Amino acid sequence: MEVNPNFIAPCGLYCGVCGVYYATRDNNKKFFDKLVAVYKGNIPGSEDLEEKHLHCEGCLSGKTSIFCSKCRIRDCVQEKGYQGCHQCDDFPCEHINNFPMPVGKKVIERAIPYWKTHGTEKWVSDEEARYHCPECGHKVFRGAKRCNKCKTEVDLD
Repeated sequence: MEVNPNFIAPCGLYCGVCGVYYATRDNNKKFFDKLVAVYKGNIPGSEDLEEKHLHCEGCLSGKTSIFCSKCRIRDCVQEKGYQGCHQCDDFPCEHINNFPMPVGKKVIERAIPYWKTHGTEKWVSDEEARYHCPECGHKVFRGAKRCNKCKTEVDLD
């Protein structure tokens, strides 16, 4: 399996299954509008959030969303010279404990120990495999509540 290094978010929120990445990849205005509605005002500093602030090609790419570009977790990991939180003895730390999105925090708390135990390639492979509708097999994004193809409710996080 070829792993896109831009998707290896240090926090464990693998970018290859991120709704913001999907919207960027597909240039999906309707999806961006929904994402803005979800995030605007719900994350500190997002009161003036617009679509243009979300465009992202992965946490470690040259084109990141406003959230990735200001991420304290990413900055902390890079300052320590680590690839991710899975290498840090302080996990979970205040950055994780204070993560502003409950779904993201839940995924981080699941993903980091798994990444630490199984390594990067297995973690990425399993994140990619995890986010598919159990009914029709359509790929869904992290945090999705239902499949956008068959409308089956999903809880994959």
